[in-house]
Amino acid sequence: MSELTPREQEAIARIDASLMEARTRSWAAINSGTGNLSGVAQMGAVLADALSALPGDISFIDPEPVTRVGADGAVRAIEHGRHLRLAVRPNAPLQLLLTGHMDTVYGADHPFQAVRDLAPGVLNGPGVADMKGGLATMLAALAAVEAVGANTLGYEVLINSDEETGSMSSSALIAQAARGKRAALTYEPALADGTLAGARGGSVNLALAVRGRSAHAGRNPLDGRNSLVAAAALAVRLADATFDGLSVNPARIEGGGPNNVVPDMAVLHVNMRPRDAEAAARGEQAIAEAVATVSARYEVAVEVHPGSRRPPKPLDAAALTLFGLVRKAGEDLGISVAWRDTGGVCDGNNIAAAGVPVVDTMGVRGGSIHSSDEFVLLHSLHERAALSAVTMLRLAS
Repeated sequence: MSELTPREQEAIARIDASLMEARTRSWAAINSGTGNLSGVAQMGAVLADALSALPGDISFIDPEPVTRVGADGAVRAIEHGRHLRLAVRPNAPLQLLLTGHMDTVYGADHPFQAVRDLAPGVLNGPGVADMKGGLATMLAALAAVEAVGANTLGYEVLINSDEETGSMSSSALIAQAARGKRAALTYEPALADGTLAGARGGSVNLALAVRGRSAHAGRNPLDGRNSLVAAAALAVRLADATFDGLSVNPARIEGGGPNNVVPDMAVLHVNMRPRDAEAAARGEQAIAEAVATVSARYEVAVEVHPGSRRPPKPLDAAALTLFGLVRKAGEDLGISVAWRDTGGVCDGNNIAAAGVPVVDTMGVRGGSIHSSDEFVLLHSLHERAALSAVTMLRLAS
């Protein structure tokens, strides 16, 4: 740690590991599954109270309207919780964006609700890594930076309520918040060994509503236009569009009815994972061609309903420079920092698409996220807060 400046050492000394652990435990005990609006509101209020220790203006922002197509083909509104924003020194010469999410994948009726110690230093609980622990890390790092003074550093903290379902009600807000920022840090969890996510592929979710014509399966089947068969044909064609660089996964078909009725409505749900922009364009072309071919072949109408969309996140020169800065901060702290490419997506994809370099796994070390085995390594709370604090101070200098 010899290369740490006295200011950086002071900031690290200000990090309160016991407070971080207490927050992680208590915040993970609040069920804030994306669809649990009362739980999300409770979590938002708790976070707003914690953020009030920092300077700046705190506000809640209403979600953008989001719709979803049902099995009957009808489009319905989906409610989301409000998003939380803190703006600090917006006129400072250097502007950073820090993001996280208050929602988890565990709904109010999910059996995984309690926090428990698996072993000394290993905490199991809903969202302890993804990302209640990450939020505690972010706040502790910011408090440490503020404690040593950071007049040249301005930043915006954005904590959304719908990341786990694709940030559909907050994607425009993320793009707006990224505008004009020098860099961004996002607090998704690192792997248990501390490895960060580097480049990320993209993700596109679609629902294809297929409208046919009902008929009696025995008396006049040829008068019908079978939507289920057409949806299956779409699924096969899209699955065949997979190649190295693009994964197309037809995930679910909703529809059908009694055996003696030709079904007139079916909905195919598809997820595409393009590695880069070229693959994303080829995926879009494959969908358009499949829709045109199947519509003509089976005499059905196909409506494409876009869902969540996250573009690929390559590691360009600016991103590599930021990763290098984080790695050097880690070296000076005695922490090995490495990264590798991943097929997973997060709000870091959206930030990178806005032209801002981002390291999006600045959160705790943990694993088994999105399962009842989710865990956080408690020693990483202080470690990762120190890494963030030093990174921010060096960006500011």
